[in-house]
Amino acid sequence: MTDTLISIISVFIGILGATVLGAAKKKYSFGFTGNTLAGVFGSIFFIKLFERLGFDPVSIMRTGTVNYILLTINMLVSFIGGAIGLIAIKYLEKKMNK
Repeated sequence: MTDTLISIISVFIGILGATVLGAAKKKYSFGFTGNTLAGVFGSIFFIKLFERLGFDPVSIMRTGTVNYILLTINMLVSFIGGAIGLIAIKYLEKKMNK
């Protein structure tokens, strides 16, 4: 597994997080396209924000093999980042429509 593949999987997990939240809580949903964009940007933002803690793709592959604990943390942060990205965009929409 390469660093790039881990990054792409992280982005897809972020999309999944936003889509799951949008399906579970209809008031946060922006449709398929909106949820996808929120998931992408939320996932990337959270991974970049917390990568110094050591679960970025480079750290996961540092030894030449996959560190599955770090990979699991990375995927969890991506999922939560996608969901929080959707909530943040909904908050911004509310503030702008006042």
